Amino acid sequence: MPIPADEFPLHQAPYSLAHAASSDRNFYDRSYWNAHDRSGEVFLITGLGQYPNLGVTDAFACIRRGDLQHTIRMSDVLGTDRMNQQVGPYRIEVIDPLNELRITCAGKEQEFELDLHWRGSFPAVDESPHVSRNGAKIMLDAQRFAQVGTWEGFIRVKGEEILVDPATWVGTRDRSWGIRPVGEPEPAGRWVAEPKVDGGFYWIYVPLRFDDFALVFIAQEDADGLRTLNDALRIWPDGRVEPLGYPKYDINYRSGTRIPESATITAQAADGSPLVVEVECLGHVALSAGCGYGPDPQWTHGVWRGRDWIETATYDLTNQSDPGIMIATQYSILDHVGKATLDGKVGYGLFEHSCAGRHTPSGFANGGSMAP
Repeated sequence: MPIPADEFPLHQAPYSLAHAASSDRNFYDRSYWNAHDRSGEVFLITGLGQYPNLGVTDAFACIRRGDLQHTIRMSDVLGTDRMNQQVGPYRIEVIDPLNELRITCAGKEQEFELDLHWRGSFPAVDESPHVSRNGAKIMLDAQRFAQVGTWEGFIRVKGEEILVDPATWVGTRDRSWGIRPVGEPEPAGRWVAEPKVDGGFYWIYVPLRFDDFALVFIAQEDADGLRTLNDALRIWPDGRVEPLGYPKYDINYRSGTRIPESATITAQAADGSPLVVEVECLGHVALSAGCGYGPDPQWTHGVWRGRDWIETATYDLTNQSDPGIMIATQYSILDHVGKATLDGKVGYGLFEHSCAGRHTPSGFANGGSMAP
């Protein structure tokens, strides 16, 4: 049977839009958002995903206050109308595509409510296609677009109400789709039984909002520093996208950890002049502590939890005796509020980073190495 989206000229394959063009179980379509008041004292991350070949949709919202990270997550059957982005009390409303959207979460019973209005500050920009293999197997084959913007509305969590003023509150978002590991784990097989020896994973994702332009930096490297993904772009208000070359990333880590405190990004403007961005890492959220990313021990995106499933959880990120917290804070992805300076101008955005295993350029000789 056709579905509502089939009324629109959106088809990319000879199938109803009820079906993904790929039969890969890991096909997904997901949005990610963050919001903060530039101080680093409060940081919200949220998102919604659809997994057509698993028949599942889910969403989450996470806010860090002090050392505590509060999370609400929801999962349900993926219905026939994929343009209806709703899971339980959580909903994304597209008001003006690529410009204005609204996110609500009516989780009063769970003490987690949102009503946030997003306005893009500059045009959304395509990122480079992202492909990654484990042996011969495609693990990631995805496309994203990114955007910076402002927020307006309110957040209510655990009895606290936070008013969100667009004069102060900013954030970044991306939407991605394609193939990546989701749902229940697949059989281990050879590529897990015989992993690459002495492997490592190094990831940088830094979208930044200045008053006059936006910047997007992305890099993924292996243990030897071979860069397998590189994006460096400046986005101007009129939609022009300026390439910024092949940046160098110098990250200062907190002693005894792999938690970044600051970074220098050295790129090159289109006219050949140097472009140096200094980033200070303010408060952060651990994406593997309740948000469903990476080695999250409690919940992973796309896992079938039954109909109308919803739960909340609180994590103390100082509890390093908990192996899950240790992995989430030291070896998985951390999303920091990033305060950036460039030629005397100040901007804010996201500094997302992970460095797991060996990464020789950073001085990490093995998985147990930490910053001096």
